[in-house]
Amino acid sequence: MCGIAGICSLRGRASISPELLEKMVGALRHRGPDEAGLYVDGRVGLAHARLSIIDLERGTQPIHNEDESLWIIYNGEIFNYPELKRDLVARGHVFSTSSDTEVILHLYEEKGAACLDDLNGQFALAIWDSVKQELFLARDRIGIRPLYYAADNDRLLFASEIKSIFMCETINREIDPLAMTQIFTFWTTLSSRTVFKGIHELPPGHYLLASEGEIRVKRYWDIPFLPPEEQSDAPLAVLAEEVLDLLRDAVRIRLRADVPVGCYLSGGLDSSGVTALVVRDFNSNVRTFGIRFEEKAFDEGRFQQTMVERLGVAHKEIEATNRKIGESFPDVIWHCEKPILRTAPVPLYLLSRLVRESGFKVVVTGEGADEFFGGYNIYREAKVRRFLAKRPDSKYRPLLIGRLYPYIFDDPRLQRSLQSFFAAGLDQLADPLFSHLLRWNNTSKAKTFFSDELRQATSSYSPYDELREALPPQFARWDDLCKAQYLEATIFLSNYLLSSQGDRVAMANSVEIRLPYLDYRMMELTGSIPSKWKILGLREKQILKRAFRDILPRSITARPKHPYRAPISRSFFGGHPLEYASDLLSEGRLKRVGLFDAPKVSRLLRKIRTAPDLSEVDNMALAGVLSSQILHSQFIDDFPRSPARAVSFDLVVDRRNGQERRKRVGAAAGQRSCAARSEAPGLG
Repeated sequence: MCGIAGICSLRGRASISPELLEKMVGALRHRGPDEAGLYVDGRVGLAHARLSIIDLERGTQPIHNEDESLWIIYNGEIFNYPELKRDLVARGHVFSTSSDTEVILHLYEEKGAACLDDLNGQFALAIWDSVKQELFLARDRIGIRPLYYAADNDRLLFASEIKSIFMCETINREIDPLAMTQIFTFWTTLSSRTVFKGIHELPPGHYLLASEGEIRVKRYWDIPFLPPEEQSDAPLAVLAEEVLDLLRDAVRIRLRADVPVGCYLSGGLDSSGVTALVVRDFNSNVRTFGIRFEEKAFDEGRFQQTMVERLGVAHKEIEATNRKIGESFPDVIWHCEKPILRTAPVPLYLLSRLVRESGFKVVVTGEGADEFFGGYNIYREAKVRRFLAKRPDSKYRPLLIGRLYPYIFDDPRLQRSLQSFFAAGLDQLADPLFSHLLRWNNTSKAKTFFSDELRQATSSYSPYDELREALPPQFARWDDLCKAQYLEATIFLSNYLLSSQGDRVAMANSVEIRLPYLDYRMMELTGSIPSKWKILGLREKQILKRAFRDILPRSITARPKHPYRAPISRSFFGGHPLEYASDLLSEGRLKRVGLFDAPKVSRLLRKIRTAPDLSEVDNMALAGVLSSQILHSQFIDDFPRSPARAVSFDLVVDRRNGQERRKRVGAAAGQRSCAARSEAPGLG
């Protein structure tokens, strides 16, 4: 896992600045603290910061093919690279390293953009074809690894993170109002939009070609849900065995590394199942890592302990206290590069720090199972609401909500409130967004804190309309659950979970996460599984629970879904008010930034001080307003507060004046400090 950055001239030969590339890759050193490399010629410059995991000695990038006509920089892992390499060698390709990076390059030489169909992995890559004078950028199918780009004065700049692009002083740093309304609706932006004007994200499952005066973006993969008539008719037991066999293989290939691989273990079904497979079939001595919370409502410690004892693994935990969450929030915003409406990424940031301090660079996680196996309450809520819509006057059907939230139904007042909440919008069954509209409308209530200027700038824009227009043609043929799963996977998973709670908080501490449930073969298999085997009645993830029946204890397979959350208001104002939060939320700072209504935010703060147990909407508003203020301070007001980390290039290839190569004399790969982190700017 690494950081990549580059510049490509779109109008003939140009002056490519190695100094700018050094700054760009320097901003990414937390992603790749082990080595750095540079390639420059007449139209392109490629820079790379490496976290060495495979072929530690010879995997320095950029890497070229046999005749040096193709050059690659790459962030990620291709888990089926040994199999691909054997086939390429049989076709006559000659390799100079044992890295997966070189496999991609030779495969591209063989197949062009179609090589992406063969890659089983998580990646963002750039390939320069010096013969065609063409730049090829690509991103993995579901968006596990990030890739951003911007056009500037007939140049294309790209990088693993936005802060790297911002090292170019001619790139404007400005908040996009439409992105703000998307984030305060969906928790994230849509498609290629980012929170910054002019900065684009290459969407998952897409590639980009940049040549003389032209940039083209094309899709090469989408989640292949099947309509009901085309789904598998195999029995549950047969499908469950197929799921288990495929998951076992997905785990097997994700343990390929030349460094130790650990596991995240939360005590939930998904991470417990993956860890159990690792222990049973591949590595009985695997190290595991988990999060404990100060507040019991968020803590899954007893379930972690159940699995630790069951598997006999050496386990380490980080306690995410409210104070630690509040204090680390600015660091997380620096790495996420967007406003967030939850504090949930912070404990994962603290966890990845524990992993790195324990001597690990790689962990396997359970992310992705809820999206594709039907684990979220939002799927079951939509099912209940469709049932209610058939008899909205029924006295008994609303009681089904109590099956989803039994702890709330203990309180009659909350019971009535919840029933009323879920009864709203039952006349919108025909809307393709029906499953999510209720939640998104609830999130949108936080927009009441927008300033008049921000509200006016977005008054004629509907994020829902943009989303409806972007849905694939086959969407209408899918059943209700598949539609909901597609929305959840392409918006919440790809654009929020895999970013703010995945890559960004792990790579902030130079840790690579690997996700077996998001093996593309698994995503394609789940698209063919009938919805009744995902949610049976109101029982979630039935096929996955069946697959793990003989592997996990019943206390894990039978436990209800425990949503991963973290405290919000009490992390900033609960007994240890944080000075930076009070300052950024002061009326003066709010008015100067201009994104939010200062008097309304002040009223919210007064409410917090008198009743710290806020509603969900108020908690989301607090996190969203504060993170936006932090983001503005870090990226707009004073960027960069801290200079980019200095780079000592291990490999330099400069072809502007002939050809030059040199291996920089100094510490060998792997001997430098591997704890380098990009520190967040101050908030003054």
